[in-house]
Amino acid sequence: MTVEPLKNFAQLLAGAVQSLRLYPRTHPLIGRQVRACCSCLSDILARQKSLRLGVTDNTLFCDEYLFTTPNPALQELTQLLENLHVEGIEFQAGINTNELKEFIFLAHQGGWQATGLETALVRREIYHILPLEKNAGEKDPHEIYQRALKVVSNVFDDVRLGRVPSSRQARETVRDMVASTLENPHALSALTLIKDYDNYTFHHSVNVAVISIAVGRACGLNEAQMRTLGLGGLLHDLGKLKVDVGIINKPGRLTLEEFEKIKKHPVHGAGIVEQMEGVSREVIDIVIGHHLHYNRQGYPDDLVGRPLSPLTDMAAIADSYDAMTTMRSYRRPVSPRQALREMKATSGVLLHPEYLAHFLKYLGPYPVGTVVRLSQGETAFVTKADTEGRCELRLKILFNKEGKQTDSERFIELAAGESERIVGEVDPFLAGIDLGSLL
Repeated sequence: MTVEPLKNFAQLLAGAVQSLRLYPRTHPLIGRQVRACCSCLSDILARQKSLRLGVTDNTLFCDEYLFTTPNPALQELTQLLENLHVEGIEFQAGINTNELKEFIFLAHQGGWQATGLETALVRREIYHILPLEKNAGEKDPHEIYQRALKVVSNVFDDVRLGRVPSSRQARETVRDMVASTLENPHALSALTLIKDYDNYTFHHSVNVAVISIAVGRACGLNEAQMRTLGLGGLLHDLGKLKVDVGIINKPGRLTLEEFEKIKKHPVHGAGIVEQMEGVSREVIDIVIGHHLHYNRQGYPDDLVGRPLSPLTDMAAIADSYDAMTTMRSYRRPVSPRQALREMKATSGVLLHPEYLAHFLKYLGPYPVGTVVRLSQGETAFVTKADTEGRCELRLKILFNKEGKQTDSERFIELAAGESERIVGEVDPFLAGIDLGSLL
């Protein structure tokens, strides 16, 4: 892209910000300037998914263009970013004129400090503008996962004590989950294979958030949408706290009466989440609709016919995937590869066919966590897979061709077209292989 559209956008935005200092927000001039600015931004975002505006080394930048020549009008943008205490702002595809206008008003008026900028943006229904934190660096996936478990524990404790949970920590953690997934697509997803059956509810909530974000990435969502999807996944089972724990943990088959009580947990959960600050309608849709199924024959049945966010069907895919790969009292877990086969069989009935197809391609024919037998006789564990369907794999050798465990770590790479070296899948449950210990 040439730099002219970037320079034009920055000038138009600076003009709108400057005018707000001179005129009331209802003045027609401000409306015209915001519409012109949004039109320019939309043209840019038609060719790329996002645009970043920020300050580095005291110099304003717009994507790759640095505004090195002093300009009084552009100083307005530098001041705006300083007032927001951020390094920059990311504008994402899908932004509309109202979001841009509300963002300019918010930045001008202030008052967001009490709740935090992210909460204030969500409250004003600004979903396609994201703050770029100062000194934000890559975080360790293990640390993110453990922090997410703690956040879920805190949220659940609040509900048990009759308090409305805060969403701030949950949103911050999901933000880091999304950043990690964009940086290293499979690092967090691999951690969902570490199962803790004594703390199933906590781990399941975090896993569904992680896998939901992966589904969203596979379906081409932007960062803001993935954050919303991840937050819905993290909170999707809150309503189970309102169901008798004896029913939740019952080892055998549920009675019809018990199942009817279980079926109320999405409604209970939505009632809790609706009271939380900074939670969008889409998150509530995920919580209340994650068991409705693609054919809308699931529960709660009074949702049939009501339009729900597409993110609901993406979260349902994640919920199914984690449930299948987890040991439960009524079924043993299946491998990631087996889970995908079972899910594919429900495509178009229980699960959204298009979203599932994207997710299957994203995971590849041998998802991370699959244990395989190689043509030379070794047993190996898939530790990395590409996300473009090329079947490029990284394998960790577990046992040599004599069936003996390897003394030292050994990895091999399979390029596209070399998958014929894999002659079969090994069921880790039957082979007594603890996937968690391999991660």
